[in-house]
Amino acid sequence: MLRISRLTDYATVLLATLAGEPARVQTATALAEQTHIAAPTVSKLLKQLQRAGLVTSTRGLHGGYQLSRPATQISAAAILDALEGPMALTDCAAGHGHCEIEESCRVSRVWQRLNVAMRRALYDVSLAQLAGLDATPARLPGLEREMKAAAGRTQVRS
Repeated sequence: MLRISRLTDYATVLLATLAGEPARVQTATALAEQTHIAAPTVSKLLKQLQRAGLVTSTRGLHGGYQLSRPATQISAAAILDALEGPMALTDCAAGHGHCEIEESCRVSRVWQRLNVAMRRALYDVSLAQLAGLDATPARLPGLEREMKAAAGRTQVRS
């Protein structure tokens, strides 16, 4: 099953909280209190997000964390990459030379196409949309077409 880790989910919650007040520098302790995520986990995630360039930190008495760029410019793909590394559904989707049977495999091209489609969908969703701050709904036209077609087939059978 495809599923993001709990830490990635928590990191998204932290980023969404920072996105709610982008000009405010927030401490790890304040973020832990607001999100009800354990303080050590918050600190660990903020360090990972900082290394990935998604948040910046300020030291000192009035220090803390804030987004490194507007929430509209941070994609779901960037968040996943920061916490889990680049997504690859299969070894062959990770690139040439990662699979022992790629020379004789008949399904790798389809897996690679699916991987690209999923990455594209993740790039099309911004942190602002995830946080509910962007009135523009996330649009996935290919998926919407498929769902309409499936609904139409279901109605015809009834």
